[in-house]
Amino acid sequence: MTGTERKNIKIGAKVRVVQKQDQRTGKLTEGIVARLLTNSATHPHGIKVKLENGIVGRVKEIDD
Repeated sequence: MTGTERKNIKIGAKVRVVQKQDQRTGKLTEGIVARLLTNSATHPHGIKVKLENGIVGRVKEIDD
């Protein structure tokens, strides 16, 4: 599942995000969603979230 729709992402979900500094390489960081930072229903580059470890990034993949 991709992270472009806010309704697909729940607090506590395990996701992979791309951080701002990793956008060129596409390096993904795994973590648990603590907060949703994007207010709109969708975003073409992924919904921005804050993970439990403090990392902020855009969701690229959601683990079911």
